Amino acid sequence: MLNCLATVLGIFICVPLLLFMAAPYIRRYVAGGVCKSTTKLNGKVVVITGANTGIGKETARDLAQRGKVIIACRDVAKGEAAACEIRAETGNQQVIVKKLDLADTKSIREFAENFLAEEKELHILINNAGVMLCPYSKTADGFEMHLGVNHLGHFLLTFLLLECLKQSSPARIVNVSSLAHHGGRIRFHDLQGEKCYNWGLAYCHSKLANVLFTRELARRLQGTGVTANSLHPGSVYSELVRHSILMTLLWKTFSFVLKTPREGAQTSVYCAVAEELESVTGQYFSDCRPAYVSPQGRNDELAKQLWNVSCELLGIQWD
Repeated sequence: MLNCLATVLGIFICVPLLLFMAAPYIRRYVAGGVCKSTTKLNGKVVVITGANTGIGKETARDLAQRGKVIIACRDVAKGEAAACEIRAETGNQQVIVKKLDLADTKSIREFAENFLAEEKELHILINNAGVMLCPYSKTADGFEMHLGVNHLGHFLLTFLLLECLKQSSPARIVNVSSLAHHGGRIRFHDLQGEKCYNWGLAYCHSKLANVLFTRELARRLQGTGVTANSLHPGSVYSELVRHSILMTLLWKTFSFVLKTPREGAQTSVYCAVAEELESVTGQYFSDCRPAYVSPQGRNDELAKQLWNVSCELLGIQWD
């Protein structure tokens, strides 16, 4: 009995000690790839959705050291706070905040209309904003929240800004997806999750939609000078899990094995500026290098079908 007690106590003492000793090595491994490009974006314009917090904010911070950045976000007050911080740090006064609510197609259209009236060019569009683990809810247009914000909102935004991107070529579209796309399925018979809903799977489905959208978009943009790539930023300690108390607690407990927002932004920055990706399109990246895509994410027929269904839902013609 005493021997068992001693063993249990030893485990409780040794395991935390070993984790503490290994922490620096774990952190180095978790941090992942780093974008080493020093490319400047003088005279160029970047739009980043959801850049008021998390990896979007860190992406904006990096790119603001290179050129003009437009932070497109739902919460303008938070966006202005982030922009003020970035302006003060980088000395770049061309960090601008614009209202964009991806859960409302009216807001998306207003953003695009205002942007096109004020800006002559767009060189980089980073579709970064997203929601995760939401209780079942719908957007202003009646779309399931994960599908509506993560996929359809960015699909419409890209459609509305595409001609400007083409006229500004070479230009890049960067779609922030996730490793979670491996667990996703495009369930056309229940796309809005009205028959069966699981907040975890809904997120996975929307991230698969990001990969498929990128694949079909890249195919359609061949020869235009506009590239489209998607990426997994890594498991990042951010506000994205705020809708789940359990996930928030887990994120706090295991924060030492999660990327910081700055580390999570590296692949987004890499896809936006790396010289070696100038003509690379339709690819999926993680840790600043090509990564494995699920069989579903490589299904061209599925990508085309999702494209057509997305156009129907949004009431647009995109040939």
